[in-house]
Amino acid sequence: MSIQYYQNNADIFFENTVGVDMEELYQPFISRLPKNALILDAGCGSGRDSKAFISKGFRVDAFDASSEMVKRAKDLTGLDVQFKRFEEVDDVAHYDAIWACASLLHVPEKELATTFEVLSNALKSKGIFYVSFKLGENQREKDGRIFTDMTEERLKKLLSNFLDLSVININLTEDKRPTRNEVWLNALLIKSVKHL
Repeated sequence: MSIQYYQNNADIFFENTVGVDMEELYQPFISRLPKNALILDAGCGSGRDSKAFISKGFRVDAFDASSEMVKRAKDLTGLDVQFKRFEEVDDVAHYDAIWACASLLHVPEKELATTFEVLSNALKSKGIFYVSFKLGENQREKDGRIFTDMTEERLKKLLSNFLDLSVININLTEDKRPTRNEVWLNALLIKSVKHL
């Protein structure tokens, strides 16, 4: 359902998001990464964030579930952006960090735990995981898209299923797009070291 929205509205979505200044959200994320870290941009949309991370000296893999957004992200970044869904990520302990900006919010609530598990598996120990959701208590549909909204309490309850994912920081920000007045929940997580 949500994917079809992006297929049909790729140009509009690209234009509305590609120029948004995300530096305030990048800094807490990249400040925790080693030099030349490998980042997975999970649900990369326009490719805006991938392009920013490359410009800061990081290596980036990116994917999106909309083939139309993949085309635009490839053009913007020069990366071999992959056309795939979250559940198709099969890497194990491969990435230093995962950036899931405004993408996991389209995963139905009943599938979120499985999706977090797939992405967590792709992270190295001590890997950093950024996620963002619109602030709210419910799953809802709007304009042909599913949104799973999140509060700090809901996110912590979801993460209680994962012994290896811990919250570093949760904060709220206002939407960076001038035509929006929504509030976003941003969370930085870390994957703990496995003890033998």
